[in-house]
Amino acid sequence: MRDSYFFNFPSLEELENVVKELKLDIPFSTNIDLLKEKIEINGKSLNNRMAIHPMEGCDATLNGSPSELTERRYMRYTKGLAGLIWFEATAVSESARANNQQLFLNTYTFDDFAKLVNMMKEKALKDNKHAPYLVLQLAHSGRFGENKVIAVHDEKLDKISKINFSYPVITDKELEELKQSYVNTAKLAKNAGFDAVDVKSCHRYLLSELLGARIREGEYGGDYENRTKFLKDVVNRIKDEVGIEVAVRLNISDFLHYPIGWGINEQGELDLAEPLKLIGELKERGVNLINITAGSPYINPHINRPADGESKKYTPPEPPLVGVERLIKLAKEVQSSITDLIVVGTGLSWLREFFPYVASGMVKKGYAKIIGLGRMAFAYPDFAKDIIEKNMLDKNKVCITCVRCAELKAHKKITGCVIRDKDVYLKPYMEMIREKK
Repeated sequence: MRDSYFFNFPSLEELENVVKELKLDIPFSTNIDLLKEKIEINGKSLNNRMAIHPMEGCDATLNGSPSELTERRYMRYTKGLAGLIWFEATAVSESARANNQQLFLNTYTFDDFAKLVNMMKEKALKDNKHAPYLVLQLAHSGRFGENKVIAVHDEKLDKISKINFSYPVITDKELEELKQSYVNTAKLAKNAGFDAVDVKSCHRYLLSELLGARIREGEYGGDYENRTKFLKDVVNRIKDEVGIEVAVRLNISDFLHYPIGWGINEQGELDLAEPLKLIGELKERGVNLINITAGSPYINPHINRPADGESKKYTPPEPPLVGVERLIKLAKEVQSSITDLIVVGTGLSWLREFFPYVASGMVKKGYAKIIGLGRMAFAYPDFAKDIIEKNMLDKNKVCITCVRCAELKAHKKITGCVIRDKDVYLKPYMEMIREKK
C-alpha cells in the first residue's frame, strides 16, 4: 500500500483506493455543485456552503486593532467568495489576549473593526451582489496567553504551559465578572456589523478547559451542569442583552486523559454523551451554528490539524487520513444527532486539491452542512472562487500542511503561508529560524 503518512496521490482515484484500503469513512462526490448551493443561517442567505475558519494572523496593532496586514488578509478572503468568514480569535479583555499581536475589540479599537467589516461588505456587494456571513470569535486564551489564566491544575498541561503547581486558578468571582466582558464585546461586534459572535470553546483555551474541569471545586467545576454553566450563561446573556446571533466553535473532545479531558470517559475512551448533550442545550438556547473541532495545537496537534510531518519534536502517531476521518466522523455524529443544526466541518486542508470531492461527499451524505478550511485559506484565500468558477482547485496553490504557519504563530510572528505568500511571510519565518539557533 502507498505510504499514507505523506500526501502523494497523483489522482483522486488513488486517494480513494487508499481510503478503501484503510477502511476509512471518508465520503467522496464529484458533484461539486453541492458546495455552490445557497444555505440560510438565522434568516440570512449564504451564497455557498464554503467557509473560512478562524486562523490567527498575529498581526494586530498593539492596542488590538486590525493592521494593514489584517485588512489585507480579510479582503483577500472577501474576494475569495467563501459564503462564511469566521474571524479569528479576538480577545474579550486585555488580560484575555494570547499576546500583544492578537485582535482585541474594545471601545478604542471599535472604529477600526467597523471600518474593516464595512470594507468587506461593500466590496462583496459591489463585486458579487452578496455579502459573506461574518462571525467574530470571542476568545479568552486561558493558560496559553500572556497572563496564563487557568481553571484547573494538571501536571502535563501545567508543564506544557510552564505553570507552577502553586499558581492560582481563576476564582468563581472572577469568572462571574468575566461574563460581562463577553457581553460587552458582543455588543461592540453587533454595532460593528458582524452577523454573529462565536463564544470560543475549543483547543483547551479557558472555556474549553472549564468543560473538562471535573477536579475543580466550586460553582464552575465538578459535575456536568457546573462545567457547562459558564458557556451557557454567556450564550444566554448575549442572546438576551445584545440580540446578536451566537455560534460556538466547540471541541467535541479534547482527546486528553480523564478526569480533565472533555468528551472522554473514565476508561480514557471517546465518549460524546456530554458534548452532544451540551450541543442540544445550546441549540435550545438559539445556537444554530456549531463549528466542530477537537484536540489542541499545543498538546496533540495531529487531532485538530492532520499534516504530513509536524517536526522532529512531534511526529504524528497515525496517518493523516486517519485524523481527517476522525474530524469528519465527529462532525457526522453531531449533524446526525441534531439534523436542523448547521454543522461546519473542519480538518480537510491535508487533502489539498482533492478537498472539493470530500467536502461535496460530506454535504451529500449529510455529515455537515457547511465545510470550511483554515490553513488552506492562508495559502489559498480564493479557494472558494476557484471551486465556483473552475470546479476545481489548483494544485500549485494549495496548502501543503508544512505547519510553518503554526510555527510562526507559536513564536508570535506575523502568521501566514510561507510557501504561497512568501513575499510577506518568508522573511519573518527566516528571522524566527535565526532566533532559534
